[in-house]
Amino acid sequence: MKTKERLEYPIMTRINKRAYDQLHGLLQQTRDETLAGLVRTIIHNRPVKTYIHDETMELVLEELASLRAEIKAIGVNINQITRYFNTYPEEERKRFYAKIGLARYIKMESKVDKAISLISKLSKSCLSK
Repeated sequence: MKTKERLEYPIMTRINKRAYDQLHGLLQQTRDETLAGLVRTIIHNRPVKTYIHDETMELVLEELASLRAEIKAIGVNINQITRYFNTYPEEERKRFYAKIGLARYIKMESKVDKAISLISKLSKSCLSK
């Protein structure tokens, strides 16, 4: 088990502008809160994890979330239609609900195809990095 050692000994140093800018740029990509924390991570030979925020991925994920909500709503609707279909024994009513159910299924199929396409693009871009 790792115990937290108390850091008692301050070290003061100076660096040039280029090194400072590099450290500051790296700090912007990490979850470290301070430059001192980042320097401690480097001094202790711990890996520095960087995080990149990609706006295009955010848009794709928002579109996927929207598609998920639409597909869920259509699925709920199909379940209701199926319940009505099974409730009424008359052939005429069964045909009516079957037509409605088919129309909803076709609408959902295009949404699922679009979601699969977005997921494919997303996985290709993530795997290529």
